[in-house]
Amino acid sequence: MSSLRYLSAEWISAMSAGVSADSTLSTLASQHTVGLTQVVTGTPFGDVTYCLHVRNGSVSFSTGAAPAEDVRFTESYETAVGIATEQINAQEAFIKGLIVFAGDHQKLIDAGDVFAALNPIFDAVRAVTVFN
Repeated sequence: MSSLRYLSAEWISAMSAGVSADSTLSTLASQHTVGLTQVVTGTPFGDVTYCLHVRNGSVSFSTGAAPAEDVRFTESYETAVGIATEQINAQEAFIKGLIVFAGDHQKLIDAGDVFAALNPIFDAVRAVTVFN
């Protein structure tokens, strides 16, 4: 995989392919229901919206808002890059108001193992991502 620019269409496609191919996420999809939308403002591509959608035993990662949105995070490009490059702690960013949360907190908590299973996919894609 060649270098991907963070939050580009190619980056989202790489994440989508990783999510689709992951057997752990496929297994977890039969145990969870959650639609998460991420909005990143002020990117080099304009505002970027992507989602993770886990419903009815399937899981997908794609552009746009989750078809059945339970949770939405909104943050600036600067904050997103800081978190993606591990220069900013996501929990601290949330506490400081750098990430705006809307939705069902319990859905987010209940799907913790789904989000944990995403980490290796984010790590693999981050290894080939450029952040400028």
